[in-house]
Amino acid sequence: MGILRHCSLFTSIDEADVMAILDCLGARQKHYGKNNFVFIADTPLSAAIPVGILLSGRVHLIQDDFWGNRSIIAQVEPGGLVGETFACGELSRAPVSAMAAEASDLLLVDYKRILTLCSSVCAFHSRLISNMIRILAEHNLRLIQKIDHITRRTTREKLRSYLSSQAKQAGASHFDIPFNRQELADYLGVDRSALSNELCKMRNEGLLQFDHNHFSLEPFSKPG
Repeated sequence: MGILRHCSLFTSIDEADVMAILDCLGARQKHYGKNNFVFIADTPLSAAIPVGILLSGRVHLIQDDFWGNRSIIAQVEPGGLVGETFACGELSRAPVSAMAAEASDLLLVDYKRILTLCSSVCAFHSRLISNMIRILAEHNLRLIQKIDHITRRTTREKLRSYLSSQAKQAGASHFDIPFNRQELADYLGVDRSALSNELCKMRNEGLLQFDHNHFSLEPFSKPG
């Protein structure tokens, strides 16, 4: 319940009602080991599309090209949802893969039951649907933000855009990012070596400091 209280799907819904909802939605818990797939791109989605509420671990939405180059579309952390976008779109096949970045536990629910009014949860079902719509809107905003990062011309510009957004999100110049170096490279669509080299250059120029995934940004000023 500690995780579910912070899940956006259950915002403004009482804890006792959350338990009733989970029973109505046929919730079941499933464990995924590190690098196990929750679902794989281009595989058929079943009629009763499961949406996963992440209880622990991390899940990446990824896309691999023909040559095996990987791009991280998004990362889901505890309390977040996995697969709800594709369930809403009623797609016949998954456009991306979902993979456990570390050992993860998901609470799977039948998404179609969320959109079907049920007499046992009618008192708060409209709130559940409203929460889902808001979640989808937030996901769209995050994708727009990512597009802003990856469409920058150089690795440095992509890093500055991403790190700046993380600082704004943290409300401080010191913050942790949710990715290791390879994951950050896959998220920004750049080569890992090029990314590491650029980070070192920026550190040598006094623009930032870092220790693993902890960063400290310094004010940027143009020379001269």
